[in-house]
Amino acid sequence: MAFQTRSPHSPLLPIMLFICLSFTTAVPSPYAPSYACDTHKNPSLKKYAFCNTKLDIKTRVKDLVKRLTLQEKAGSIVSMTDSIPRLGIPSYGWWSEALHGVSDTGPSTWFNASVIPGATSFPQVILTAASFNESLFYSIGKVVSTEARAMYNTGVAGLTFWSPNVNIFRDPRWGRGQETPGEDPVLTSRYGSRYVRGLQEREDGDKERLKVGACCKHYTAYDLDNWTSVDRFHFNAIVTKQDLEDTYNPPFKSCVLDGNVASVMCSYNQVNGKPTCGDKELLLDTVRGEWKLNGYISSDCDSVEVMFRNQKYAKTPEEATADALNAGLDLNCGDSLKNFSASAVKKGLVKQSVVDRAVTNSFTTLMRLGFFDGNPSKQFYGKLGKKDVCTPAHQDLAREAARQGIVLLKNSVRSLPLRKHSIKTLAVIGPNANATRAMIGNYAGVPCKYTSPLKGLSDYVKTVYEEGCDVTCNSNAMFGKAKDAAAKADAVVLVVGSDLSIEAEAHDRTKIYLPGQQNLLVSEVAKAAKGPVILVIMSGGGMDVEFAKSDPKITSILWVGVPGQEGGGALADVVFGRHNPSGRLPMTWYPGSYTDLVPMTNTLMRPNPKMGLPGQTYRFYTGKTVFPFGFGLSYTSYVYKDIKAPKHVSIPLHRAHPCRSSKCNDIDAAVCHNLHFDVDVTVTNMGKKSGSHTVMLFSSPPMIYNAPQKELIDFKKVWLAPWQRTVVRFRVDVCKSLSVADENGIRKVALGPYVLQLGDLKHNVSLKV
Repeated sequence: MAFQTRSPHSPLLPIMLFICLSFTTAVPSPYAPSYACDTHKNPSLKKYAFCNTKLDIKTRVKDLVKRLTLQEKAGSIVSMTDSIPRLGIPSYGWWSEALHGVSDTGPSTWFNASVIPGATSFPQVILTAASFNESLFYSIGKVVSTEARAMYNTGVAGLTFWSPNVNIFRDPRWGRGQETPGEDPVLTSRYGSRYVRGLQEREDGDKERLKVGACCKHYTAYDLDNWTSVDRFHFNAIVTKQDLEDTYNPPFKSCVLDGNVASVMCSYNQVNGKPTCGDKELLLDTVRGEWKLNGYISSDCDSVEVMFRNQKYAKTPEEATADALNAGLDLNCGDSLKNFSASAVKKGLVKQSVVDRAVTNSFTTLMRLGFFDGNPSKQFYGKLGKKDVCTPAHQDLAREAARQGIVLLKNSVRSLPLRKHSIKTLAVIGPNANATRAMIGNYAGVPCKYTSPLKGLSDYVKTVYEEGCDVTCNSNAMFGKAKDAAAKADAVVLVVGSDLSIEAEAHDRTKIYLPGQQNLLVSEVAKAAKGPVILVIMSGGGMDVEFAKSDPKITSILWVGVPGQEGGGALADVVFGRHNPSGRLPMTWYPGSYTDLVPMTNTLMRPNPKMGLPGQTYRFYTGKTVFPFGFGLSYTSYVYKDIKAPKHVSIPLHRAHPCRSSKCNDIDAAVCHNLHFDVDVTVTNMGKKSGSHTVMLFSSPPMIYNAPQKELIDFKKVWLAPWQRTVVRFRVDVCKSLSVADENGIRKVALGPYVLQLGDLKHNVSLKV
């Protein structure tokens, strides 16, 4: 999303260190939540059916829409709606954010020292996804929605939150990759649907109502912001139907079908020459028609204006407005639909019934949220307030989430965990060693507090701190002090990587090495150190750290992503063995040469040897890696054995199906229903430490339709004590998990041999009619 100017009533506060306390009594607030149908103050509103909470939502919305003028309708389908005083409807701000905690990025949410000074800032999504823990995704969503409702009740937030970002992290240079669950469609789909359910599901079990409204964005093939001379407002993603079906669209489909998300947001870019917010096939036919979205479709901020002004897709603002509405858009972040819908109707560019559809879908969501049910203090979540934000339990979950996501990439001679009693002095060095703001990344609000790496490590042992250089690391003037500290200390923790000046929204990288002279800082400090050297990389995207991987002086490497407010404490817990690392990389770490081979504008997933393109993401990439997708070490070892699965699976077909009488290479997945088989594997913890472990089930399908060489089809997280073993069972849906997309984007089940892989074990299964 593009950043807009903050509204006058929500001043941008400086980043401060806030420690949130629990209060048992309510503190009077100068702010009040926005809501309609205040029949207590205005009894005349009782005559309107849309204010009658005893009626069903469809009836109430229908009554409301028929009472509106055309211009009132137009003013109701933009991000800051017009008030309608004659009907007791105040202005409502749709734009709030909750990517990894309630954020003040959107103008409808802000923090105030006397009301809500901060909210729990969880790890950026890329690190949470590295946990491969679906229950964690859900739990974070529940906490964030509780804090969001509490902030709404105190008048400093809305009810609709434009999160999560479920775009595929296709290219490591993308500055917003940190916001996503990674490069894999299955992991991203599972993260999206579980986080959405955590945000939206109510504790009272009312399935018609919403706790808060989530939004899956940015639909679709959006993975470039500002790279060299190309920006997102002008980028035309050339995408095959095959890539749309098996890579770009699955997370959005899962958001709708599995998460029942309240909204899908279309993106800035064009796909095959059409702006996504003006593409009927993408919006009305697919999201609304095929997937049956129960909610509204929103534009990214000013996308309708971008269609007219930047992309020149329409000749007039009215035409751009009509194109978006006719394509299925229901709500515009910006003012275009308010300014031009009425004139577009009068010019015959769009029917008023289409505007009615947009208003209906948008108001239905607000009805489900209770916006038209009067004072929220009288509703189910009415008691939530300041006491429910930044609670100790919420902050503990933020630390646990960061711990679960941290990935151990190298641990030679088992240098980790460090033994606290053997460390008299620990040198903590590097541009991110005392990081605060860098730990919370994009779309973060004001955290409850910061626990920097230096603070977290200092809570365990005595530390000596040297920055070495800042993140850009354009000078080596402070290298000498860093080397001296390393030479005197018993061990060194080097915290390097990036921050929002390196990778962020509207800022893509051109190279994937550590910035500036950070490589040199790492090598020189490691050479000078007398004890073990632990390299910690804080980044959203992968880095080419092959030099450190092969340097024997660097004994361990940890990736901590963008770890949130408790990142430093989580890091310390891993370094000193309080937590056994179990994170796995949710994206491939490529060598630096990748950026010379693959232009960031190439959105085709499959390799193209003639063009010298090696393919993108682990599913198609054919080159060497620094670290592969799914890689992650532990302080213990896990052994797999005894895979139990069928060797042959027969697909039942109707007698008239042609494949019963003639040889076929595949069948349509649409005719394959309710066909499953189980895969069991025994997993044993062979070490002396308890730990969690992610078991990943991969499939390599027959070589047909240029299918992925390997793809994740399921994963489970298990906890094992020392020497404990368990049997992990996967239920494989043949028609869904083993299907591949053909060139036309049609799902097919290939007939023939599949290879199923669990760890280092492989099992062959053959599908036949």
